[in-house]
Amino acid sequence: MKKIKSLFAFLLIGALVLSLMGCAKEEVVDTSMDIAAETPEAPETPEEPVVIEKDIVEEGVLAYFANMPEHGYKIKEADLLEKVKANDEMVILDIRSAEDYAKGHVIGAINVPWGTAISDNITKIPQDKEVFIYCYTGQTAGQAVMTMNLAGINARSIEFGWNLGISKVEGYEALTDTNAYEFGSDAYEVAPEIVAALDSYYSGLADVGDTIYKFYKISEDDLKALMESDEDFYILSVRKAEDYEKGHIDGAFNIPFTAGMEQQFSILPVGKKVVVYCYTGQTSGQTVAGLRLLGYDAVSLNAGMGKDKNAPAGWANKGYEVVQ
Repeated sequence: MKKIKSLFAFLLIGALVLSLMGCAKEEVVDTSMDIAAETPEAPETPEEPVVIEKDIVEEGVLAYFANMPEHGYKIKEADLLEKVKANDEMVILDIRSAEDYAKGHVIGAINVPWGTAISDNITKIPQDKEVFIYCYTGQTAGQAVMTMNLAGINARSIEFGWNLGISKVEGYEALTDTNAYEFGSDAYEVAPEIVAALDSYYSGLADVGDTIYKFYKISEDDLKALMESDEDFYILSVRKAEDYEKGHIDGAFNIPFTAGMEQQFSILPVGKKVVVYCYTGQTSGQTVAGLRLLGYDAVSLNAGMGKDKNAPAGWANKGYEVVQ
């Protein structure tokens, strides 16, 4: 009897152990399923945004033409002298040679001879005042104006420069002197990329040196000879559309000098000489500077198509062919 009871107790304990093991196994499975169900899916790693670095030089050049003011970055010579007479707060730059500057210049004008002197002094030219620039006839001043605006300078050129403009205004002598004026000690911030671009632009003048493209220009006679040669090049007129229709240099394409003209620059050939002309060479000078900074091999036609004021210089003034 005692043996039977002992056997029965053993069997009962065994059953109880098996039952507990089954429960434990079932609980483990259920728990793991609950955890899997409650664990959120790992979020996908977001892609890094693509950062496109804009070319600050290209951006600045295009903005120069896109935001062109009504005055076209120029001022009439008589208006400049009125500002001098009124003692207006401004900066005047004379980019003629040091020798010609020493002979006489507008009162207060600082001499920055055309060339690397401009890029070397670009951080000294005030950005918080109006800046007016004159050369001999307005063409190189046109180039300088474009490059200075790119550097954040509010610059305008004097129409017809010293020879055809300032020196033709009655009583101009009273507003000139021979004193040498210099920049102040302030330095202005200009982006390194723009400084490098302007260094390249002005040092590049040495490359064209005494060639027919000296100063990034070409004479009327040399253009005529070029047209009679086998050389492949492109002629661009930046005169008004109505004036282009009345008469233009044979083979010339027209992009009028006005706000928004930069939208058509893409039609110009890269790797081919582009000869740009306007009326007297001033707006073509601005256009050439912008195009060269964009990578085009552009030069300006000396004196442009020509007007009475700059005769006998200029394509038409010289009697060269004009077509419709």
